[in-house]
Amino acid sequence: MGKAVWAALLAVLSAIAAAFDLPLGWLGGAPPPVETGVTVKVLAVGQGDAILIRTPEQTVLVDTGDTSETGRLRSALRKESVRRIDKLIVTHPHRDHIGGAATVFRLCDVKEVFDNGQPTTTSVYREYLKAIRKQGIPSRTLRDGDELDLGGGAVLRVLSPTQEMVDERGMQNGKVNLNLNSLVARLEYGDFSMMLTGDAEALTEMGILKRHEPEMLRCNLLKAGHHGSRTSSVTAFLRALGADAALVSCGEDNEYHCPHPSVLARYEAEDMDVYRTDRDGTVTVRTDGKTYIIATERGKKAAAGTKS
Repeated sequence: MGKAVWAALLAVLSAIAAAFDLPLGWLGGAPPPVETGVTVKVLAVGQGDAILIRTPEQTVLVDTGDTSETGRLRSALRKESVRRIDKLIVTHPHRDHIGGAATVFRLCDVKEVFDNGQPTTTSVYREYLKAIRKQGIPSRTLRDGDELDLGGGAVLRVLSPTQEMVDERGMQNGKVNLNLNSLVARLEYGDFSMMLTGDAEALTEMGILKRHEPEMLRCNLLKAGHHGSRTSSVTAFLRALGADAALVSCGEDNEYHCPHPSVLARYEAEDMDVYRTDRDGTVTVRTDGKTYIIATERGKKAAAGTKS
């Protein structure tokens, strides 16, 4: 079969898959995610998190956005031609992080699932577990000290939660606060590093400062905790990170006023640039392990850096 004919056939099959919400993986193995380096995309999926990481060997998705924004997630995955996800990582079982999981399982060939192992009683969480069991996807929990090899020299180093934290169920003022046990991990590739924080709040951040040496915390970029809520990004944590910029995943005109003005003031005080999906669209970071560049979907900002 000639290349032109095959290309036309593949286009037709892709259109059929899109029309009927079929997994794109059935069309065959996807090409390597990126040829060289690492690309991180903080996807614009409204008031929720979905972060796509691509290395020369793997495609990784951290969180899946909200149930109300699955259309945006679906569009983003198709735009990025994501057919296979080697690792799906769910930082914690709040709806705005786990809500699009059903869409991911339906559209993509998911090879492994990782989460913090803290259960909740919501229907969204139950459906998430049901899909994993039904599809027979290997799954495991992550704890402080674990490392995930993302291929091509990229590593995800977990800094929180500890087993003790999960055993205590994130209790705060007599109530369970699922944010406190969000997975926090440092993405490392050569001299480049980026802190991924889920919805970790101040108590989690301070615990990380106590448990880890300063060199384990320094990073180039911060994915802002809890969508830039005033519950996160305490000054001591920001100073320990020494990041050049904060990337905020938040919805347009959201009712939570994220990113909060007080947090933006903290970023400014630490001389951090701010990129936010509500204004800039999807924020893309590309790095060769020595330098990095940030670009935005709406083209309003672009920056490059080398600090390690």
